[in-house]
Amino acid sequence: MGEVEKGSTSKTSSRQRRVGLLYDERMCKHSTPDGEHHPENPDRIRAIWSKLQANDIPSRCVLLDAKKAQDKHLLAVHTQRHVDLIKNISCNSRRNRVSAKLNSIYFNEGSSEAAYLAAGSVVEVAEKVAKGELDSAAAIVRPPGHHAELDEAMGFCLFNNVAIAASFLLDGSLELGIKKILIVDWDVHHGNGTQKMFWTDPRVLFFSVHRARMIFDTLAASWTFNLCRHEFGSFYPFSDDGCYTKVGEGVGAGYNINVPWENGRCGDADYFAVWDHVLIPVTKEFDPDIIIVSAGFDAAAGDPLGGCRVTPYGYSVMLGKLMDFSHGKVVLAFEGGYNLDSIANSFLACMEMLLERKHAARSLEAYPFESTWRVIQEVRKKLSAYWPVFVDELPTNLTNQKAPPPHLLVSSSDSEGEDGKPSNTISDNVEAALEEVVGPLSKLTVEDHSGGSASFTSWRPVLSRTDIWYATFGSNMWQPRFRCYIEGGQVEGMQKACTGSVDKNPSKGIMWKTFPHRLFFGHESTDTWGPGGVAFLLPESSSHEKAHMCLYRITLEQFNDVLLQENVSCHDMSSPVFDLTELNSAVNQGSVSLEVFKSGWYRNVVYMGKEQDLPILTMTCSLSDAEKFRCGEFPLRAPCKEYANTLVRGLVEGGQLSEEEAIAYIKQASSGEPL
Repeated sequence: MGEVEKGSTSKTSSRQRRVGLLYDERMCKHSTPDGEHHPENPDRIRAIWSKLQANDIPSRCVLLDAKKAQDKHLLAVHTQRHVDLIKNISCNSRRNRVSAKLNSIYFNEGSSEAAYLAAGSVVEVAEKVAKGELDSAAAIVRPPGHHAELDEAMGFCLFNNVAIAASFLLDGSLELGIKKILIVDWDVHHGNGTQKMFWTDPRVLFFSVHRARMIFDTLAASWTFNLCRHEFGSFYPFSDDGCYTKVGEGVGAGYNINVPWENGRCGDADYFAVWDHVLIPVTKEFDPDIIIVSAGFDAAAGDPLGGCRVTPYGYSVMLGKLMDFSHGKVVLAFEGGYNLDSIANSFLACMEMLLERKHAARSLEAYPFESTWRVIQEVRKKLSAYWPVFVDELPTNLTNQKAPPPHLLVSSSDSEGEDGKPSNTISDNVEAALEEVVGPLSKLTVEDHSGGSASFTSWRPVLSRTDIWYATFGSNMWQPRFRCYIEGGQVEGMQKACTGSVDKNPSKGIMWKTFPHRLFFGHESTDTWGPGGVAFLLPESSSHEKAHMCLYRITLEQFNDVLLQENVSCHDMSSPVFDLTELNSAVNQGSVSLEVFKSGWYRNVVYMGKEQDLPILTMTCSLSDAEKFRCGEFPLRAPCKEYANTLVRGLVEGGQLSEEEAIAYIKQASSGEPL
């Protein structure tokens, strides 16, 4: 459990927040019975714990012991039949038959203990915070809980950990004085189980943001706030429980809030908008005594099941806004999230926020999608019958601030078009028309060969499992500049920002190599850097030449997004531009010219060999464009000072050349000698 004894804190200033942290390896005993791979596996909590240890988080926290839940607390939200099933399932020789009858559930000999520990541990941390012994706390637990219903385990969840803890605070320990609880479920899947358990209870305000199903009608409901990705019932748990019209019943009407995304790829800006214009206003009115977060991180960028793109910074901001209420009494209970790097980085960002109100590195998303504003307005309209704060409509000057449709990406490449201007520029009117036509199509599903369904962006999780080395020779040799293509943003000297990749996880490795290719600079100007040439590499190798190149280990999914940003201002990414077939072609043929980017300057993907058994790829001009540079049809031009400086900084900070050598290297490449 680290170097700090349980129940102790490190020596810090008197103003340091007392933050509890709970992790227990025994919860890793719950795994698939035959060792087959499953997204909900023990490595999820191990990855989080390792990341926290590597960043010295445990030594700054009060470390708590895991405790098994008491049956009386479980029975407050589950039936006796269900409690008995989970209690005895690990000793049941027919447990595989039992799990086969349930929805997305497996059991093994460690399942019972892990389930009792997960539920009891969330109760433990919640009680410590409620008593005032801790300012806030986080429980790294599994199996998750928010799908588990009164009498049914489902969706990887055995007991509903958060609901059990909330019920205990309200009814199991009256001396705590907890009368109102806000449950925020930011897992990308709807918290159907939690919603049903507090459907008629006005003491619990349940908020969930999720992918889900949008049905615009006028059903009455209770007050649970569930922000979810819904997508017309095509996203787990495949029902309309997460619809925004589901607001509770009886005295609980208005205390259940669902915010369902109409599509994937929602990111920080979308979540911030929902926080600012739905969750925060109603939380001010509700004034909870404590806040419990069903902290799933499957809306994080890179998650194989979620499809959204929230960054660690986004999670830290959302958490920070919640800490402004309930005297900062916030409890995090881990739920979903299936990309180990994403969940670890996101949980770390949340711990830094709990400890010091410190944000992770800032993301640069500007505006929400148009569909996000539409959902927010529908949610506010529905809730206005219960909460006067939502009576007024949002001003149009606010809702008009929106990102391009989610199926389009805007680039900021070193060379946007042959005339130095972004190609395929879309006017506002055309963009709106595309949103009307393509938007509904992006919500449809297509049959796969196994009889199931797959979304039009199902290629992303497939390509996210393949790593390549992206070899850079221009401004991307400077690491901060390359990170703009992954995280978004811009560096000094750039005249416009990059939107970044869908998967914003950093590269898994960086190395330098030299290759026998000619570096040169061409074209008149670019929108990104202004007047001056940008770097190219002659596709043909030559033993007389040497080009320094910085290699980044990224996924093939990220490589697609970099290709896009390098070549066009927008493109429909419902399918990849460079898939595994193209990769094999590049390896076998030496290069592949992507005709989808007919006017792109870097549409030629060149195979440069292998490193650590992974292919090395770069992108440069096509063979035909290289010939046009040779004959003078395309101009050779020296780079502008700002652009050249990024190359120099990359070479120097990468330890390849001294500053004098780097300047000479750039000067030689821009000398205008015949190619």
